[in-house]
Amino acid sequence: ANTNFTDYDFEGSNLSIIIDALAYNTYTTAYNTNMAANECFLDSATLRENVVSLARNIGYVPRSRRSARARITFNVSGLTGTSTLTLNAGLVCNGAGRNSNYIFSIPDDISITPNSQGIASFNDISIYEGNYLTKTFVVDSSQTNERYILPNANIDTSSIRVEVEENGSTQVYNSYTNIFDVKAESRLFLFQEVDDERYQIMFGDNIVGKKPANGATITVTYIVTNGQDGNDAANFNFAGRLTYISGGVDVDITSGISLLTTTQSSENGDSIESIDNIKYLAPRVYASQYRAVTPNDY
Repeated sequence: ANTNFTDYDFEGSNLSIIIDALAYNTYTTAYNTNMAANECFLDSATLRENVVSLARNIGYVPRSRRSARARITFNVSGLTGTSTLTLNAGLVCNGAGRNSNYIFSIPDDISITPNSQGIASFNDISIYEGNYLTKTFVVDSSQTNERYILPNANIDTSSIRVEVEENGSTQVYNSYTNIFDVKAESRLFLFQEVDDERYQIMFGDNIVGKKPANGATITVTYIVTNGQDGNDAANFNFAGRLTYISGGVDVDITSGISLLTTTQSSENGDSIESIDNIKYLAPRVYASQYRAVTPNDY
């Protein structure tokens, strides 16, 4: 036996402490390695950003939160001589929900032509629960990995609207839906979920879709929603902005607005797609390739 290690085997000896420390370090390293390896596979991943990233690799876009949607009707009178009245995108009204009051907005302008009596009727228009927000980016081509990430979580992605201003001209970019017929000059944008349930806006590369030029200003508008909590809201009170154009200037309407009639209480608000649902649907959507018929049907 090696006499150099005599009396090293008692509890609390330096060698015993070193061995315990090495064993703990090995255990921790093995645990971290196992967890990291699990995050590489869709079935075993537990962090949302990893599940979303793995689903993205097979072409699956998880569902975002969905705004509760209601329908209202109201009239504006005293518009003799006014050609068009516009309900501007953004805040429209407040509504009483289950446990609180909620803000309802619209993502696009709604324009109405008054009748011969000077009355403009906004009949059965859809409004969406949530705050209407705007984010602006400036394209900087000197950044090799420039990303346009919206700073808010809980966005209803169906409400995202994108405009790009280049050389004094503003162009509307539409959401990408199908790769067919997409050309180099097609003004399209895509979005994908990134960390913390936020969304990144992406553009083409001037081969498949147009890429905004250096120095262009990108304006993104969207609605941040409470999802399911906004359901069953009614009793709406108008808080929006109505304008008409006179002499090339927007003129606000603040009178002659009737009470709002609720034709449909808010409904269909929903939470962001869960991790379990993404794991279940992503491989099945990939297998079907969005087709109605697959070989397994025969």
